[in-house]
Amino acid sequence: MDLGLNNRVYVVTGATRGLGNAAARELVADGAKVVLTGRDEKTVAAAAAELGPNAVGVAADNSDAGVPERLIATARERFGRFDGILVSVGGPPPGYVADNTDEQWQAGFESVFLGAVRLARAAAAELGEGGVVAFVLSASVHEPIPGLTISNGLRPGLAGFAKSLADELGPRGIRVVGLLPARIDTDRVRELDGLSADPEATRAAHESRIPLRRYGTPEEFGRAAAFLLSPAASYLTGVMLPVDGGARHGF
Repeated sequence: MDLGLNNRVYVVTGATRGLGNAAARELVADGAKVVLTGRDEKTVAAAAAELGPNAVGVAADNSDAGVPERLIATARERFGRFDGILVSVGGPPPGYVADNTDEQWQAGFESVFLGAVRLARAAAAELGEGGVVAFVLSASVHEPIPGLTISNGLRPGLAGFAKSLADELGPRGIRVVGLLPARIDTDRVRELDGLSADPEATRAAHESRIPLRRYGTPEEFGRAAAFLLSPAASYLTGVMLPVDGGARHGF
């Protein structure tokens, strides 16, 4: 199936590694052009170079209020158009209620929540019919993940914002979607498994609760993201898609 991504232009934040990078790779592989971001200038330049001439890197922090307009301007200047955005950010630091400081909560809010709101708001102002705003969220939208208290507090609120935005932008033909990854085999998930006394046993326990009995690959997540961003998903909006190997059994 042709996803209709050829020559479409997307901004993908947090795309130097992990899920954001996986999504950017699949978009470019299907013919799209991407503006990808990361906090470190050298790292983001290397990530863009690896994807080839249809990618450009911009060093940016989602918590910076001036970033959204700069990214959209880069898309238009470099590739001549702007069709959508995938908002992906690294997870806030792990910890339980007693562990996380006010400063960590504030930094997480600025980056994970308010930064995403600003990006979506700027994108909505610039997109036309057929445009899309997508968020990489988490399975914690439905069920908290032990040891990720800050993320558990912020991601569900962002999902609520996304659904509200879908209602507001729908009449303009702009879609808003979310992806809810669970155990995808990224550095972040391996780091979380490594916090336990026996990482291999922890992974085996998680896999035993997944109907497909394995962690997902970044490539599988990236393909799901590319589809939701593409014109092939033109009648999907307001949805939160679990990418979890069936862990929620479709609900």
